[in-house]
Amino acid sequence: QVQLVESGGGLVQAGDSLRLSCAASGRTFRSYTMGWFRQAPGKEREFVAAMAWSVNTYYADSVKGRFTISRDNAKNTVYQQMNSLKPEDTAEYYCAAALGFLNSDYDRSTSYLYWGQGTQVTVSS
Repeated sequence: QVQLVESGGGLVQAGDSLRLSCAASGRTFRSYTMGWFRQAPGKEREFVAAMAWSVNTYYADSVKGRFTISRDNAKNTVYQQMNSLKPEDTAEYYCAAALGFLNSDYDRSTSYLYWGQGTQVTVSS
């Protein structure tokens, strides 16, 4: 069982930056692929970024070049640095954990077993 707790969301202006954090419980954190998803009101949950172990990173086209996912296995924490934020980035952001190393289907929510409660990011224009 893995528990995930996100933090770092908030209200910012377009062009600003935020860093989200996701703290995970458990002793096998390094063995999970960690992902970030988001869901805007009235829209389906969508993939944002993922990091398979400490090897591979994947990004949605909409955030590539602006967002960076990283992890600190010693702290059982995954981060998402979000730069040049846009109003369309406004959403609830969720951290998720998948067993093992994903090099496909990392963008599918069904690949992830554990989910956090979410943290709200609001970007004003």
